[in-house]
Amino acid sequence: QVQLVESGGGLVQTGGSLRLSCAASGIIFRINDMVWYRQPPGKQREFVAQIFTGNSTHYAASVKGRFTISRDNVKNTVYLQMNGLKPEDTGVYYCYANRPPTWGQGTQVTVSS
Repeated sequence: QVQLVESGGGLVQTGGSLRLSCAASGIIFRINDMVWYRQPPGKQREFVAQIFTGNSTHYAASVKGRFTISRDNVKNTVYLQMNGLKPEDTGVYYCYANRPPTWGQGTQVTVSS
């Protein structure tokens, strides 16, 4: 069974940090490009960050310099380190794998002003 399980969300004040994790099972993790998306309240889901199989990364302009995506191919886990959090970072954060296309259930991040 293919499964992605996110964790690490929570409530944090502006300027704070959180580290999200996404544990994968049922897929060949090392051949997957892994992506973090988020869905702010009342808005569409949007791209946050991506890490490719060769460990190169790509970020949305809104998070570049504050967020860092990384992966551990032994633990089959992708991480999102979020620093300097802002209220506009509030939303449900989802991870996504592309082979096969699979979404996690999401984890809530709330940044208070």
